[in-house]
Amino acid sequence: MIFSLSWRKIARRVHLYLGISIGALLTLIALSGSILVYYPELDGQLNKLSVHSSNTINWDEAYATLKYKYPDRLGSWRLENTATGSVIPARYYKPIETKDQAFAPLMVWLNPIGTQIIRDDFWGSYFVTWVYNLHFSLLTGSTGTLIVGYIGIGTLILILSGLWAWWPKRGYWVRSLKFKARSTKLGLLYDWHKFIGLCFILPLLVLTITGIMLAIPNQTDPIITALLGKIEKPTTTVIKPKNYILLSDAIELAQKAMPSARLAWIETPSSSNAVYRFRLQTTNDPSHRFPHSYVEINANSAEIISVFNVDDKSPATKVKNWLHPIHDGSIGNHPLRVLWVLSGIANALLFSLGLYRWLLKTRKINNY
Repeated sequence: MIFSLSWRKIARRVHLYLGISIGALLTLIALSGSILVYYPELDGQLNKLSVHSSNTINWDEAYATLKYKYPDRLGSWRLENTATGSVIPARYYKPIETKDQAFAPLMVWLNPIGTQIIRDDFWGSYFVTWVYNLHFSLLTGSTGTLIVGYIGIGTLILILSGLWAWWPKRGYWVRSLKFKARSTKLGLLYDWHKFIGLCFILPLLVLTITGIMLAIPNQTDPIITALLGKIEKPTTTVIKPKNYILLSDAIELAQKAMPSARLAWIETPSSSNAVYRFRLQTTNDPSHRFPHSYVEINANSAEIISVFNVDDKSPATKVKNWLHPIHDGSIGNHPLRVLWVLSGIANALLFSLGLYRWLLKTRKINNY
């Protein structure tokens, strides 16, 4: 009976059975995550988007090009401010062609001065976004995202049970950290599994916890709220359209509202809503690509509607906003991103070594 076993043996069984049951899917999630650490750069290389210009971005020209090229797209466009002289990525959410999918915007890239469309595609139909959908939802939409979240919980138990099963008794720490002189393949596989697991336990714990919280926020946000208070979110205003001010004028107003913040994203008005919405990064915001401060501008009257400065918000809001840049490694630049890539590979190695050892031990394959 399991109740007659020691806690260490129970931990070993939990670790074994969880590893066998979720290990393959976890490996898929981990390896796809390793690819996604550098997915903007990878996509640029795969699709030859390394176009540069010394000219300053003309946002009015870029917006006019989108409206001219896609006259039937009457909703709002989102344009990303990457860097002066590089291509301008833009997104059109909920296009008619992919209306049955949970998330599949039209992705467009303009030349650096905004006068020409150099590429367009739908999210999920090209490599890096297909990998993203695999990582986040196992290609099965919102149901898959829930599954990924609960696999994350299983992974957390898997890691902790492995640590518990290994944890040495007093006086045995040095001995337990060494590779032993092994004469069997089973022993050697155990040592390598232990070594890789201990080397990567902290990165894997961080990736697992942040991944859980990103995948199933409805289940995990109450934990943050209970510990740190309310999670504050920006407002979304709807105003009936009349005559729009220029995008460049709206950008100037937004930057005056938050003069020390960096412009990251522009959301244009639509045929049913006369609001410019700007996403900006403050100096204390850890997320470079998807920061958490917003300014809304009335496109009819050129008035500032709202300013959401994340620096002034609750601790819970700030903690929530750290999850994504930690999980994708962007907060630590290349050193952390490389570590995250290696962590995904380590996950795959741990599963492979553990599975191979179990197959040998149970004589499901021959031990040559």
